Amino acid sequence: MKKIRNIIVIALLVIITLAFLEYKGIIWHNSFFAKKYEVKGLDVSHYQGDINWSEVVKENEYQFVFIKATEGNDFIDKKFDYNWKEAKKQGILTGAYHFFSMRSSAEKQAENFINIVPNETDSLPPVIDIEIHLKHDPKKVRDEIQTLAHLLENYYEKKPILYVTYSTYNTYIKDEFIDFDIWIRDIIKFPTLGERKWIFWQYNNRGRIDGINMYVDINVFNGNIEELNKKFR
Repeated sequence: MKKIRNIIVIALLVIITLAFLEYKGIIWHNSFFAKKYEVKGLDVSHYQGDINWSEVVKENEYQFVFIKATEGNDFIDKKFDYNWKEAKKQGILTGAYHFFSMRSSAEKQAENFINIVPNETDSLPPVIDIEIHLKHDPKKVRDEIQTLAHLLENYYEKKPILYVTYSTYNTYIKDEFIDFDIWIRDIIKFPTLGERKWIFWQYNNRGRIDGINMYVDINVFNGNIEELNKKFR
C-alpha cells in the first residue's frame, strides 16, 4: 500500500511540475505534434510590447510573422508601424491581420486596413481574423467577410487568408470560402478540419522568444521553406 501511495505522490508531483512548466511557456505539449513542420513563424500585436527584432531573428528559427494592424472600422494597433518596418528590415516574411467585427461595415473595415497596411509585393496576403461570437446570422457574416475579402484582394492583388477557431470555422466558414487558405488555431492538439487542408497552424499561445518579453503565439506553415517562398515571395 505504501509503495502504491509513493507512486501516486510521485506521479502527481510530475504532473504538477509539467503543468507549471507549460503554464510558464518553458515547455509546450503541442510542440510534439508541430515538430515535423520545418517552417515556423509568429503572430504579434501591441500586447508583446517593444520587440527587439534583431534578437528574434538571431537563431533563424522563425521565417514569417503576422502583425496585427487593425480591428473593426477605427482601431489601429499602436505597434503596427514599428513591427512592420523592423520585421521587414530583418528579412522576415511579413504580413498583417485585421480583427473582423460585425459592428461596422466591411467597406469601413477594408478602408481602415488599407489606410494602415502598405501594399508591398513581397508581403504575405492580408489576414481576416474571425473570432466573433456565434450568435450572428451566418449569412450576414459570410456576406460581410466576402465583401471585405473582395475589397482587400482588389487592393493588394492577393487573396486574403482566413484565421479561424473551430467554433467560427464550423459556424461561418465550413463548406464556404472553398478557395481561401485557412489559418487554424489549435493549442491543444494537431488540427483537424476534415478533408480541408490548413495552410498555417497556431499551435502555441505561450511561446518564449528571445527579443520578446511577453508570451507570443507560435505557428507553423504546412509545407517546406521552398513551398513557402514559391507561394508567397
